[in-house]
Amino acid sequence: MSKRLEGKKALVTGAGKQTGIGFAIAKKLAMEGADVIVADLVRQLDEKFEGYVRTSDADLMQETVAALKETGVEAYGVPLDVTDPESVKAMAAEVADKFGKIDILINNAGGSPGVSTLVAMEESSWLYNFDLNLHGPWRVTRALYETLNDGAGIVNVSSRAGKVPAAFQGAYCTAKAGLIMMTRIMALEFSPRKIRANSVCPGQIDTELGQWGWKMKAGAEGLTYEQYREVLASRLPVKRLGTPQDVADVAVYLVTDEASFITGQAINVTGGQLMEL
Repeated sequence: MSKRLEGKKALVTGAGKQTGIGFAIAKKLAMEGADVIVADLVRQLDEKFEGYVRTSDADLMQETVAALKETGVEAYGVPLDVTDPESVKAMAAEVADKFGKIDILINNAGGSPGVSTLVAMEESSWLYNFDLNLHGPWRVTRALYETLNDGAGIVNVSSRAGKVPAAFQGAYCTAKAGLIMMTRIMALEFSPRKIRANSVCPGQIDTELGQWGWKMKAGAEGLTYEQYREVLASRLPVKRLGTPQDVADVAVYLVTDEASFITGQAINVTGGQLMEL
């Protein structure tokens, strides 16, 4: 059976370790025949976000690269801090050096550090959320625009939170909503080069980041973590929590020729939790 992305070159941000949505997308791309560069932080977040999800490091990234190479494709790891313009510039130069041109860009790097009410949130945390979730994808896309082949596909990983407000996550929700709008603008502005841009909006996905949030919410509702997981799954029409693979399947479909008539969309991957006309 032929692979849908044979000969294509892809970059996935926020995919430096073998957990979460980023790696699931990178692995799916590789299984479909695409050569992949994974780009991610190789250091931990600042102390002010202590207790937050552990990011990648150089060793984890190399393990990720090795796992991708096992599928038979080329794979590389590149350090990247999407909040640092110089890091983004260096990443873009390395991508051009390794691949020349790329056909697929997945802006997955993101997160929700600094959970707080709007009025109690420190300004530095508010701004960091926007730098990570909105400005980061903008920086990466701008830096790689000339490296993208005509007809390339872009997928920005937004969130259900970009469509449905959540208390204590105001910065994250607002930034992810901005990412959805930026995706639509990309679809318009990049259309002369036949570059398509879409976003995916995951809901309750069983990742380290999701688990981190669920543990806090479980305590707030007076439930154990396992009890909260069961309650959360029961609230979804499909009666189960989502997996990184659920998101990867949709994201990779959006960059195949089968989705050539789809651009500017924000696709919900929520198990029916969010339904829209």
